[in-house]
Amino acid sequence: MANEVSIKAGKQQAQLKTNIGIFEQNVEIIHGNRTINADRLEVHRREELGDNKQLLVATGSPARFSEKQPDGTTLSASAMEIRYDVANRTLEIKGNATINQAGQIIQAQAITYDMDKQLISAERGEQDSARVHTILVPEKKAKQAGQGN
Repeated sequence: MANEVSIKAGKQQAQLKTNIGIFEQNVEIIHGNRTINADRLEVHRREELGDNKQLLVATGSPARFSEKQPDGTTLSASAMEIRYDVANRTLEIKGNATINQAGQIIQAQAITYDMDKQLISAERGEQDSARVHTILVPEKKAKQAGQGN
């Protein structure tokens, strides 16, 4: 089922009063054509919004996200923290954030990805002197890089 979120981990806890699930040790999340791998995951359910209204907060060294794109390429991301809003289909990655698609790379302290709009926004941290870094490759090389993913 496309709306189903599958989570596998070595350890799980549930805080029933706060509606938070905590998963640790080699965590794998699968939601449709998206996968997240992390050391730790918190699942915040927002019951008042109905089904499938979770916020998934994955952390790792780094946590990793991948999504198969309609053109056959894979968009991959990594950061210290990945926040995936299932209902709004947005991804926020923070802490040494990197997004890579077909060889095109964006590196920043924080990156937001709106899956519906196919919009990526990147910014440096407030205390960070480093700027956003983008690497663009010629189309021929980009196609070759995307086929290997």
